[in-house]
Amino acid sequence: MALRLKSLWHNEDSERTLAEIGGAIAFNAWRLAVDKAISLHSHNFAYRDDAQRLAVVSEYLIFQALVTERMVYEALSEEQRRELVTALVLKMADHLDDNSRSMLGDGEYRDRFVQTFNQRAGEYAEFQYNDEGPSYPFLRHLGYEIQQAMGESQENRWVIDQVMDSDAPDLHKQLRRVVQNLFS
Repeated sequence: MALRLKSLWHNEDSERTLAEIGGAIAFNAWRLAVDKAISLHSHNFAYRDDAQRLAVVSEYLIFQALVTERMVYEALSEEQRRELVTALVLKMADHLDDNSRSMLGDGEYRDRFVQTFNQRAGEYAEFQYNDEGPSYPFLRHLGYEIQQAMGESQENRWVIDQVMDSDAPDLHKQLRRVVQNLFS
């Protein structure tokens, strides 16, 4: 079943702030990240518990935030990109925090997500992104981080390949459509 994304504004004539666009991207990114986490499970990759599943969702969210920043690199100034990505990441952190609290109980989920995002931003900065999307090392790093989140059990041995070959390219394709629609 195809995932239904909301990437069109109800009132197309009104001007949207970068914070509003960031919030809309975050909403869709959350749905995409959860869908990809479920997809991994349907391909017989195993989660130990909900905390592990949410760690995978976090990695997909961070990847999407960094890819979004690369997508808009030429269209927005540095200040505008910072405003968009800050709103995007904070809204992603809110989604993760709400869901983590309901599934796992109280915790510092929001702050931990922002800290992990900042760490990953430095790591992903080394990787290329062009008109076709993220480079092989960019995708490989996502696969590696997801494998680390899931643990290197026998069931999860090939999760990097699944992420790189199928899930991440599909995720990028859907995210690109969302970003383009929200900015048009």
